Amino acid sequence: MPDTRELGPFCQSCGMPLTKPTDFGTSKAGLRVNDYCRFCWVDGAFTNPTMTMQEMQDFCTRELVKRRMPEAKARALMADTLPHLKRWRSPALV
Repeated sequence: MPDTRELGPFCQSCGMPLTKPTDFGTSKAGLRVNDYCRFCWVDGAFTNPTMTMQEMQDFCTRELVKRRMPEAKARALMADTLPHLKRWRSPALV
């Protein structure tokens, strides 16, 4: 299986593919932000700044299951993906 982290772009918080202009988050000035999706980043800030990586993993797993991905596969995908994203690296990069 190819390493999909080389494809993209992806939200650097939740891993959502950013394929349409409306997928991207916004800066304080309302301009497109290339690193984050519209669900994670609005008006120059995280929509849920206190969310932990585990909480994000649980949330994304539930969303993928709703889209018919088996739960074990969704959880494994998120466990493998999230630690490599900008928001969850140590130290966090914004």
